[in-house]
Amino acid sequence: MPVAEGFFVDWDANARNTLDPGGGYVCETDPVARYVAITTEGGTLVHEGTIYKTLTDIEKAGIKASFVPGSHPWGRPDEGF
Repeated sequence: MPVAEGFFVDWDANARNTLDPGGGYVCETDPVARYVAITTEGGTLVHEGTIYKTLTDIEKAGIKASFVPGSHPWGRPDEGF
């Protein structure tokens, strides 16, 4: 599945770029279905979400999410990350 540029919300309510999700993960997207799958490089699914074209689109959906770069860690230490 190709990767379309856009944004999604991770499990900690952070907005991330599909081209740089961080954590060693990769994104597979379906822009028509507005779906993004976040997987390990080996293909294991770790998170699913909605793809948004812009950060403004996330806000318009009523979601409050701060944008974080790919260098920002996924999860918290108390969750084992």
